[in-house]
Parts: sequence; C-alpha cells; structure tokens
Amino acid sequence: MPDSEKVLICPACGEEMNKIYIEEIQCLIDICLDGCGGLFFDNREYKKVFGNESAIDQIKAALEGKNFKPVEPSKRICPACGMKMITNKTSLDGSVIIDDCYGCGGKFLDYGELDKIKAEFKSENEHSEDVIKYLKNKMGAEYTEMQAYKLTSDKNKKTNILNNIINKFL
Repeated sequence: MPDSEKVLICPACGEEMNKIYIEEIQCLIDICLDGCGGLFFDNREYKKVFGNESAIDQIKAALEGKNFKPVEPSKRICPACGMKMITNKTSLDGSVIIDDCYGCGGKFLDYGELDKIKAEFKSENEHSEDVIKYLKNKMGAEYTEMQAYKLTSDKNKKTNILNNIINKFL
C-alpha cells in the first residue's frame, strides 16, 4: 500500500495522528503527537526507517519533550486499511511486541518501542541474522534439513529451466 496522505486515527488511543515527512527516506511517518506517542509505519516504511539513523533521529526529535498518555494493550484495528492487527514479538526474548497488519503491511509501535528495538538491533540485517540463529537453535536438525532441501530445490529449479531452454534448441 502506498504512503497514505489521509489523516489516520491512532489504533491505541483514538487521537488523530500527525504526519512527519522524513526527507532521507522520502516517507510520511504517522505519529500520535497529541495522544499516546505511538508510531504507524505504512508498508515497507519500517525497514526504511531502521536502515537510516537520521530518520530515527527525526522521529525521536518529534517525540522529544512531550508527555503522552498511557494506553492499555488491546486489540487494535489498522488505521490504514481497517483490518484487525496482530501482535508479534520483534525481539528474540519477547520483550518487544508490536502490532502488524497482515492486510496492508502496516506496523504500529507504542511509545518507547522504537528505542527498545533500536537498542536491541543496530540494523534490520542484524535482526534477521539473530532470527536465523534463534531458528537454528530451536529447530536444530530440522532447520538444517530445511536449508538443504531449499538449496537442492533451488538448484533443481535452475537445472530444469536450463534443460528446458537447451531442449528447445535440440
């Protein structure tokens, strides 16, 4: 879903969210500046922000010095598309839980979660590497078998495509 220019309603506190334009990533980030301090990222904005320290600094500057009302964890509705959001853990120890929309790809972070995620992982690549390590530890031999199957499957696909091309010329 493209960057929304419509005013969004915060899924945590019901206040109107403000749009902050982040030049470096050319995106409008929705921030609940008059309510709970929550952040909403349209599809793919989350990765763009976490790949750019300046973008994070601009978001933090917009939040700085404000008092935000506390919110209770609850079921949340995506402010962009209206679907029910799903809670997901973004940290391996389960300490950071964000709301994801599987309809449009949006993500909502409560106030303070941006700092927690940033403190745990310096980049999206570092986060991905830690997830792979976690899966290897939890799944053990099953993970190794999955990787071997994928490599074999990918190799067979390439071989089959190559064979199809060669066979057309024979």
